[in-house]
Amino acid sequence: MDVFTTIPISLLSTFATAAAFLLAIPAVCLLILTVSAGGPQKERSKQSADRRSVKVAILVPAHNESAHVLPTLLCLKKQLSSGDRLIVIADNCQDDTAALALTTGAEVLERTDAKLRGKGYALAFGVDALRASPPDVLVVVDADCTLSDGAIDDLAQRCVQTQCPVQMLDLMIAPPDAGLRTRILEFAWLLKNQVRAQGSAHLGHACHLMGTGMAFPWGLAAQHILATGHIAEDMKLGVDLTIAGYPTQFLSTSQITSEFPLNAAVARAQKSRWEHGHLTTLSQELPKLMTALLRRPSLALMVLTMDLVIPPLALYFVCLAIATPLLLLGNIFSIPLQPALLMVLLAWGALMLAVGLAWLRYATHLLSARELISIPLYAAWKLPIYFAYLIKRKSSWTKTERKV
Repeated sequence: MDVFTTIPISLLSTFATAAAFLLAIPAVCLLILTVSAGGPQKERSKQSADRRSVKVAILVPAHNESAHVLPTLLCLKKQLSSGDRLIVIADNCQDDTAALALTTGAEVLERTDAKLRGKGYALAFGVDALRASPPDVLVVVDADCTLSDGAIDDLAQRCVQTQCPVQMLDLMIAPPDAGLRTRILEFAWLLKNQVRAQGSAHLGHACHLMGTGMAFPWGLAAQHILATGHIAEDMKLGVDLTIAGYPTQFLSTSQITSEFPLNAAVARAQKSRWEHGHLTTLSQELPKLMTALLRRPSLALMVLTMDLVIPPLALYFVCLAIATPLLLLGNIFSIPLQPALLMVLLAWGALMLAVGLAWLRYATHLLSARELISIPLYAAWKLPIYFAYLIKRKSSWTKTERKV
């Protein structure tokens, strides 16, 4: 008996075509953003506020960061102007993070709450402490990062000029002599945080917030940075602010960097938190973005929607790899699935072209052409992360332990 006789062939074909169409959308969006990233940078007004008249407060949320906090604070101290404040929120620390921060001259706020844990709660604690004497611009920097020269000045000036959130280029770097998997991680991060963000900025003057290297006009920070344990509080905040009419501006000329951990277990835990946060934000925030786009069409909402609709690329690769043989098998059984198969092949082409263009433009120093072909093995490494999301997803913020 034909296994397909119980299902109307036309209905099966229609369903497969619709599913393949939806599956192709992320690849097309990725290709559009990648091509746009290489477009001409639109000139912006050179006029900006006098940095000396702009008061900046830098919040550094830190949970057991004694191994990394000193280089970060010393880097930030060099970029402070008169009237600026550097504040470390030592959040539920069991080490000497607070004591080390004090040695640099930074202000330290200690917070202890065993139940309400996470970066969102720490930032809201810092914002509340600033309300009595607020700055003009609030900057958020993670405790394990370094900034390019003049980054705080550039960030503050752009923030005052646009009165919108500003996100500087946020990159994670593979340590010297890192293996292939870590270098592929760096390429994936670059594709997401530089290529896609730059494409979004060129198309619609908007991008997602990335968690560190962010600046907010005080009025927005005081109203929107709320205590939350959301696993991806930065992306959610960026979506909420864009819907409210304050799209995040991308500052590609300044850079904030940190290093990937070399320990494989630590790297997997870190990647698991990012991937679960991405998928959670996609499922929860994409409907809100699409509704807002339909009600009030704008380029900013459009590019943010285009970027958010792209799932983690390793997961997307796995989905295409599953769909392709199933559709080929259907055609063997004489089911008319050619339109669906054509769309999946289109998705493969758009995905490969986008990844290839990004590699040629930004990452030939990271990966050779032969190593680029091994990226499917990276997707296989991440399969347990996606199984864990289906079975027991991470729904709240957890700090990545960086012991090696």
